[in-house]
Amino acid sequence: MNAFYSVHITDGWLPALLFWLCVGLVVLLIVTQLGRGTRDAVAVQAAHESNTPHHKKYRSPRHRLVLELIIAVITGLVGFGIAAFLSEVINAFGVSLGWEVIRTIGLGLGVVGFGVAALIFARRWRKIFAALLVVVSLLTTAMGVNMIYGEYKTIGSIFNYDDSLNFSSADLRVNQAISVEEWKQEHASGRGQHYPDEGRRYTVNIPNTASGFHARKAIVWLPPAAFAARPPKLPVMVMLAGNPGSPGRYFQASNTVSLLEQYAKDHYGMAPIVVSPDQNGSDQINSLCADTATHGKAETYLTVDVPNWIKQHLPVEDAASQWTIGGFSQGGTCAVQLGPNHPNLFSYMVPVDTELEPTNGTVEKMVAQDFAGDRAAFERQIPTNAFRRHATPEQTLIIGAGAEDAESINNMITIGRVARESGVHVTELISRDAGHTWKAVNQVFAWALPWIATQQGLGDHAAPITDYPALEERQ
Repeated sequence: MNAFYSVHITDGWLPALLFWLCVGLVVLLIVTQLGRGTRDAVAVQAAHESNTPHHKKYRSPRHRLVLELIIAVITGLVGFGIAAFLSEVINAFGVSLGWEVIRTIGLGLGVVGFGVAALIFARRWRKIFAALLVVVSLLTTAMGVNMIYGEYKTIGSIFNYDDSLNFSSADLRVNQAISVEEWKQEHASGRGQHYPDEGRRYTVNIPNTASGFHARKAIVWLPPAAFAARPPKLPVMVMLAGNPGSPGRYFQASNTVSLLEQYAKDHYGMAPIVVSPDQNGSDQINSLCADTATHGKAETYLTVDVPNWIKQHLPVEDAASQWTIGGFSQGGTCAVQLGPNHPNLFSYMVPVDTELEPTNGTVEKMVAQDFAGDRAAFERQIPTNAFRRHATPEQTLIIGAGAEDAESINNMITIGRVARESGVHVTELISRDAGHTWKAVNQVFAWALPWIATQQGLGDHAAPITDYPALEERQ
């Protein structure tokens, strides 16, 4: 089953197979109908000259093909129009789907429409290929949309399959940890310690001692150096998925691990330790990353229980200058709530596609139900308020948004302006060819990782923005 679950659906042989199978079926259904036009001309003429009722008269294959193509065009345009209306006019999904997604939906539904029409008009064995086209085109369209969003990278990720190890099997010498500078000096002098070739990913239940918050298992990624006999004390990145989402989704949907692995290979096995805790407790819950009357003390869990566990069980630095919090969508919103509200914990924030405030219904509903009528408690969770009241000049905000996600860009600009006015160092990044998608997360993280790691002492220099043509730095 591992081999089946590990099959990639954003690249590789499966998407290519479905795409070319879809193309092949369309070509087959068109060519076979074109080829029969002359042969059936006499039969068509005879049918029209006979006394056969009009609705039963035999239509030529080419006539049917024209009808099928017309239906395909109409279906595609209707699908495109509905998707555009829902996304761009009434904002039914809360975020823009992005024009690339809308175009993919329109094209895909056009092919589905052609398949359905062919199934209705086709005769004999062509019905089999038409039915197959309907199924394949639906799968191809869904896979195409997923390739844009990057939400599910493997078959296993669709079913939340996770092959992470159990943290109880990790053999870490936390009490023997040394400084990053000592680690670098050892390797520079040729006396470097042995460490594995790759990092490892674990699942763990982080105790909710202080909060009592009901959280799912967290995911922890440890770089190769963490497994040495005397590991370096490494920086920490607390990264949050969106909602719906899970700790596993962050690692399954993003390129975080591959970027970290490459960074570790270039830096004596060192890279930030990444922990993705659960901020919601369920796909059906939005905890607002706050202590609420409805879903428990999520903020206390993320700012007390999670950091305490990390410091006790992993070879990490304690100082806030070594800690980052980030995330995507709702997870990004959490990052710009918790980061400025807890400057003693996090010096760096890397949110992507954030909201202006935590959102789960109307403000009135959240104040009444989640905050028991305490409007001030809700106001504290609004990122711009948090930056104004608690952020410090020692903090850095690297905030990103997809170019096709106009709302998130506006949110980024608003939050970035207030953070900058509060003395925070701010970098705003726009992912040129992405919407509200994991592609934007991957591109922003690829920029942020070496820059932050350099500030934290792992690297000697950070790559300039010109090395990232997919990103635009907003001045």
